[in-house]
Order: sequence, then C-alpha cells, then structure tokens
Amino acid sequence: MDNLHGAFITYGEHRAYVALPESPGPHRAVLLYMEAFGVNNYIASECDRLARSGFLAIAPDFFDGRTFGYGDFEQIRPMLQGRSDADWLAYIRDAIGWLDARHDVVKAPLGVLGFCMGGRLAFLSAVEFPERIGAAVAFYGGGIAPDEPSLGRPPLIGRAEELRAPIMFHYGADDAGITPVEHGRIAQTLSAGKKKFSMHLYPDAGHGFASRDRDSYRGAVAEEAWGWSLEFLRAALP
Repeated sequence: MDNLHGAFITYGEHRAYVALPESPGPHRAVLLYMEAFGVNNYIASECDRLARSGFLAIAPDFFDGRTFGYGDFEQIRPMLQGRSDADWLAYIRDAIGWLDARHDVVKAPLGVLGFCMGGRLAFLSAVEFPERIGAAVAFYGGGIAPDEPSLGRPPLIGRAEELRAPIMFHYGADDAGITPVEHGRIAQTLSAGKKKFSMHLYPDAGHGFASRDRDSYRGAVAEEAWGWSLEFLRAALP
C-alpha cells in the first residue's frame, strides 16, 4: 500500500487500518487503539490525521471487522468479556512486527495512542513492550487505576514499576466513570515511582470528548488535547 493514504490491510491473522504520510519516509510510527466500538470511521480519521502530521499510523482491529453503534452496549459487553489482555496483546505484537518489517518506518521506539479501552491498552503496551514503546498517550483510559475493577481485569497501576516510556493522560472533569480519586491514584503512584508523565484535565468535558461522532464531543477541548498529544509524540519519539 505504498501509494495509499489510508486503507485496511491484513497482517498475519489480523486486520488493521493503516494511514501513510505523503512523503516517502522513513517515518515515525504510532499504533492507534480504538474505543469499544471497533475501527470505525472516527478511528480511521484519527489515523489519517496522524499521517497528515507525518506519522505512519496503524489501528489494530481488535474486533476483526465488526463495528458497533455508540449505544450498543449490550452487544459490546460480550465482545469485551470474551477477550483477555493476552488476546489484545497478540494483535499488538503482530502490528509491531508488521511495522518493524517496513522499510519506511524509522528503526526506533514506537508511539501508542488510544481512546477509552484503547487508552488502557496504551498503558498496557508501554509496560508490556518497554523496549519498543517510546511514548504513550491515553485518552480517558479506564481500568488503569479504577475504584473498582471491571470485566475481571486487574488494575494496570500495579505494573507501574515496569513503565519506561513517558506517558500523557487526558481526562474530562465530568467523566463519571473515571473519578478524581483515580486521577490522584495514577499521579501518586507514578510520582512515587519517579516515572515521566503528564496529566491534562479538561473542565466541561466528559468521557468520549474527542470523538467527533458522539454527543459527548467537545471540539475545542478535543483539539487542545490533540495538539498536546502531537507535540508530546514529536518530542518523545526519535
């Protein structure tokens, strides 16, 4: 797909949306992780935006081609319950291998950026692949240091000592599912562990504030967070 701006590809047994910059490269690369609705038009458009900013972007399709409406929680829950962290990591590991095999990708650590469940996976990727991930961005990632575990998955904050890459968090102040107590728990743990991180909290924004297709979208906040994220990735990735 050397001459395509954005398209779905297959890598190994998996599927992903990939967007390439217009220049020949080599490019810095970013893995972009979906919300719990699949690799839909919104996720593809965020890959395209990364490509326009000079990054090769790949969004692993953890749902294998299935997408869901933003209110289809009864159908989404079995998809989430039926997959483990090991399952998600298999998709990510293969995507990293696909990037490593490309001639137009800089041979250097990669970036990860994720939304909602993808924000959690950004943190998980950083602790699971410390030698390959050079920067992580988590937009309203739940399950990192929750008040109560959900879907049987342990909080990831217990693995904070394994974190090597700098990480940026974005949260909406009105997100009822990720409380200020959780923000504080993350900050306290990472600060005590002397980890490099930044946390942005946005007033008048809730969960999903960056998703342009949802009622939760807050345009000014979303663009501010996106700008911070690009600046962070450019500075952190060689």
